[in-house]
Amino acid sequence: MAAPPPATGSPETLTGVNCDQAEGADKLLCLIQDPYSGTFHADAFWASLGTSVLLMFLLTLAFSLMRPRNNIVYAPKVKYADEKHSPPKLGKGMFEWVGPVSKAKEGMLVEKTGLDAAIFLRFTRMLRNMFLTLSIVGIIVLIPANVIGSDKSAIKPYLKGGQSFFVTMTPQYPDPEKSGSLWVHVAAVWVIDLVVAFFLWRNYGAIVKLRRQYFDSPEYLQNLHSRTLMVTDIPPADRTDEGILRLADQVEHTAALPRASIGRNVKELPDMIEEHDQAVRQLESVLAKYLKNPDSLPTKRPTMRASKKYRANNGAQDVDAIDYLTGRIRELEIEITHVRESIDKRNAMPFGFASYERIEDAHTVAFAARKKHPQGTTIRLAPRPNDLIWKNLPLSKKQRSWRRFWNNFWVAILTVVWIAPNALIAIFLSNLANLAAIWPGFRSNFQNNHKTWAAVQGIASPALTSLIYLILPIIFRRMSIRGGDTTKTSRERHVATKLYAFFVFNNLIIFSVFSVIYGFVAAVVKNRETEDAWHAVLAGQFFYRLLSALSQTSYFWVIWLLQRQLGAAADLAQMINLVWVWFCRTFMAPTPRQEIEWTAPPPFDYAVYYNYFLFYATVALCFSTLQPLVLPITALYFALDYWLKKYLLLYVHITKTESGGQHWRFLFNRLIFAVCLSNIVMGLVIRGASGGWFKVYFMIPPSFLMLGVKYYCAKAFDGQLKYYTKATLKDPENLAEPGRKVRKNDRIQSRF
Repeated sequence: MAAPPPATGSPETLTGVNCDQAEGADKLLCLIQDPYSGTFHADAFWASLGTSVLLMFLLTLAFSLMRPRNNIVYAPKVKYADEKHSPPKLGKGMFEWVGPVSKAKEGMLVEKTGLDAAIFLRFTRMLRNMFLTLSIVGIIVLIPANVIGSDKSAIKPYLKGGQSFFVTMTPQYPDPEKSGSLWVHVAAVWVIDLVVAFFLWRNYGAIVKLRRQYFDSPEYLQNLHSRTLMVTDIPPADRTDEGILRLADQVEHTAALPRASIGRNVKELPDMIEEHDQAVRQLESVLAKYLKNPDSLPTKRPTMRASKKYRANNGAQDVDAIDYLTGRIRELEIEITHVRESIDKRNAMPFGFASYERIEDAHTVAFAARKKHPQGTTIRLAPRPNDLIWKNLPLSKKQRSWRRFWNNFWVAILTVVWIAPNALIAIFLSNLANLAAIWPGFRSNFQNNHKTWAAVQGIASPALTSLIYLILPIIFRRMSIRGGDTTKTSRERHVATKLYAFFVFNNLIIFSVFSVIYGFVAAVVKNRETEDAWHAVLAGQFFYRLLSALSQTSYFWVIWLLQRQLGAAADLAQMINLVWVWFCRTFMAPTPRQEIEWTAPPPFDYAVYYNYFLFYATVALCFSTLQPLVLPITALYFALDYWLKKYLLLYVHITKTESGGQHWRFLFNRLIFAVCLSNIVMGLVIRGASGGWFKVYFMIPPSFLMLGVKYYCAKAFDGQLKYYTKATLKDPENLAEPGRKVRKNDRIQSRF
């Protein structure tokens, strides 16, 4: 079947109005038909490449110049880390940071930065190597195949603009007489899937080795949570220490009995502790301002108004801030002490903990409890105490399921609703000329102050988009907590999952096919006037429209991925943090606590960066055959960002809540999904290029291959990844010695 000829003439609205002559409401319909068309300029490639490289070089140079004189911003871990976790010392030379970073191997990274940071860098390195390998396929195989298979007569209009090279690298205008070249795309799908599968399998094994080393590390072996089980959804009859022992024994009998502790209803205790902390911070701030100049104290002591809760004792008038806060802190300390002393007398909660003497026993019971739920309970390995979201532990299964349902529902609504604002930002904020075209009142102002509005356009669109993407993780975190997540690790994993789904749906799928759907519907409506419904649909040329739209969109993604290099360099430069620290220390009166917090190493946002990396990889895989240039550009990004993130994790950022490398399976599964999605896109491309369904059928098995890789890796590696051991030898004589001393870190009631 021959490929349809390229569309000629100006597009029309559903009402049949020519878009070049449309005004007002009809012009708005034309803009909605293809809201992102203004971003597709193939001739901007070289300008974007030059700008990205130049600005990235300048930012890196600025970092190298400022780093030796601003260690408090560019190397805070040198000051605050203990001897074991302190990174290698840096010299005062401009580029003396390069040597220590290049010499840092994975073993040292695990020791200095933690397993989560080491796995993040390994994942980045894996993507770098994977796309470097795929770049060879793209440059040597796919680009020549696309050039050979292009219809030379169809690309003549692009010769004057110097864009023919970029057009021929895509299968946008296939030559019907050279459809055999499309078999190269079919073979490329198999090669790409095999390459990705190899890197995933190889790194899965490496992650397992890192996890086994982590299990054998003194830090893990000496930690109480490593041999503790968490039991949730405990029925009322078993909400005692003895009840927890019975539940654990029903799962797997061990020679040594664990020490159990049922959760108690602490009620107002967390709120009281938080209020005490806020009062202490307020008092510190008041004293810092009052004693800023000790030799010349203000004539009046600072005053404040008591909170409404305590206004009955203090009245509505202002009170002495120092006396009021000191008294309030003293009262709270007495109340907290009283509550803590009476905590064992309070009603039991539906969760508890059981701590074993040996790690092997705890992990054996946890492994056996995977498919067992005695009395409806859930028994699993306990996370670190600071990883728990305590207020969600008392939730029942029904409450947690219901909250999770509504959480996913509102995330789905937000994802769909964002389509309209996203399109409006692309139509109007990214190009104010479109707004002037449909709004006569704004048109004259826009034309008279073109330079001013050009500056507004250049700042407003990226600023608003960046602000939204900064707020989005905060929204998803709060929703995940309200959804019943019991640990911060699971919360971060769910945040990354939702961010990835949001980005793929809105910024990739809708972005790429919006104009296709609108144009197809417009064509069907127009053809329906002269043909029956089925023939009108066939005449709409959906698959070719999709091929054409994706090919045009590929120019944007090439430029967009080039510009991501700037984000990596901006992270390294730490400009915002540098200005903020300087401003706070110069113009404010910080307390000693605030001074430490402002200059302490900031936590690394794994959820956000994992989402970015997965999204970049998904885009590159989906457009690998449409525009093979995305492969080397993506490889370049990960190659640069690996070095820059390596420095940041060594010297700047910390892991706020160490999960011990539990993010890997989420990353693995999302890459499997990305490859399967790219297979679907490539199949539609082959069909749109009139390769026929026969070629498409040959592209179905690779997706099942990826699912097979997922199943194999889950069976071969997951048990070793999560559990120290799956079974233990019971030796009562060795474990139950009379008079055995209890370990110092067996204080399960105080730890959990």
